[in-house]
Amino acid sequence: MKHYRIFLAIAVLVLASLACQAVTGNRSNNPYVAPPVENGATQPVPGQPTEPGNNSGNSGSDSTVSTDFPMTADAFNVTDLGNGSILFYTKLSAEEAMKFYRDEYTDRGYKEREILTVVSGGTFSMVFDGDPSGQAVVVQSVDLGDGSRTITIRLEDV
Repeated sequence: MKHYRIFLAIAVLVLASLACQAVTGNRSNNPYVAPPVENGATQPVPGQPTEPGNNSGNSGSDSTVSTDFPMTADAFNVTDLGNGSILFYTKLSAEEAMKFYRDEYTDRGYKEREILTVVSGGTFSMVFDGDPSGQAVVVQSVDLGDGSRTITIRLEDV
């Protein structure tokens, strides 16, 4: 009877482990496996960090992304996310990046929806009205903890 309980407990643990794997998916602990690229964008080679380029204007030196969204002068790893959305990396702090976008969009005649501006734990989100498309410009950023941050910009009905 004692052996029956042990085998039953082991069987339950094995089944629970398999169920957890089925729910969360089979994941590898290899940090260098990149997700599949579906939009034709290039991904950096694992283990070879991409340094910020000396670029100006609206496109990174390591990118062929064409956009009307303003980007910081040190933008690097610029990626077209599709649907007019872009993502890039910068070395600016959250405060510097927010000031940059406030200045850029104010100069263009846009108005910030201050009630939707959120700053929390190294991230921020800002919304600006005034785009000719009638949609709002959403600027979001996340601190990566290595001295750089991502910035994502898109048009959205807010």
